[in-house]
Amino acid sequence: MIDQDDIPVVAGALPYFKRLSKKEKEIYIQKMRKERFLRGENIHSGEKDCEGLMIVKSGRLRVYIISDSGREATLFRPVPGEVCVLTASCVMRNIDFEVIIDAEEASEVLILPVQNYQEIMQTSAEAADFTNQVIASRFTDVMWVMEQILFTSLDKRLALFLLDQTLSEEKDVISITHETIAGHLGSAREVITRMLKYFEREGMIEVFRGGIKILDPAKIKKTAGMG
Repeated sequence: MIDQDDIPVVAGALPYFKRLSKKEKEIYIQKMRKERFLRGENIHSGEKDCEGLMIVKSGRLRVYIISDSGREATLFRPVPGEVCVLTASCVMRNIDFEVIIDAEEASEVLILPVQNYQEIMQTSAEAADFTNQVIASRFTDVMWVMEQILFTSLDKRLALFLLDQTLSEEKDVISITHETIAGHLGSAREVITRMLKYFEREGMIEVFRGGIKILDPAKIKKTAGMG
């Protein structure tokens, strides 16, 4: 069961919530649970579990896939107020899309079990339509990531990532490892290290143990194709 102060979070994340019947709203209030995850803690692991609908209340999650060789690629990173359908097969038939979800930061999330969310979708056409929109949007994100990996040069992708990270953290010093960046970009740590050294030689960044300092944002934007 969630608290009263959680209800505005649910209503803000789900545009149809205010138009649900009293019974349907009670399903959310009574069946939804609040969970806290530490930074780096696993939330969902491919075929192992099927939680249902998740709303990020605080923190940030990382949704990613792992290849047979063990290489990771980040698909999207839900932030507060965003909805995450953990696996599409949980709520939609004939869709099998396995992902892994970790807490990228210490996070608080609201989770409605899949059986309860399926119950809502059976009685609310708006809920079902919203779910379709979320899944379609996420698959669009996935296709964009795959396109970047296949057709965009690594220097551009790395520059885009650094810009996105500085915007997210609202500072020019990023606490992140080369291995973490490699996981986000679907590359190898050694390749990322070489590219970061190149950026450093070009005066764009300063690399230090456990982090990166942005020195020339304009040059990074130009490398990213934004300048």
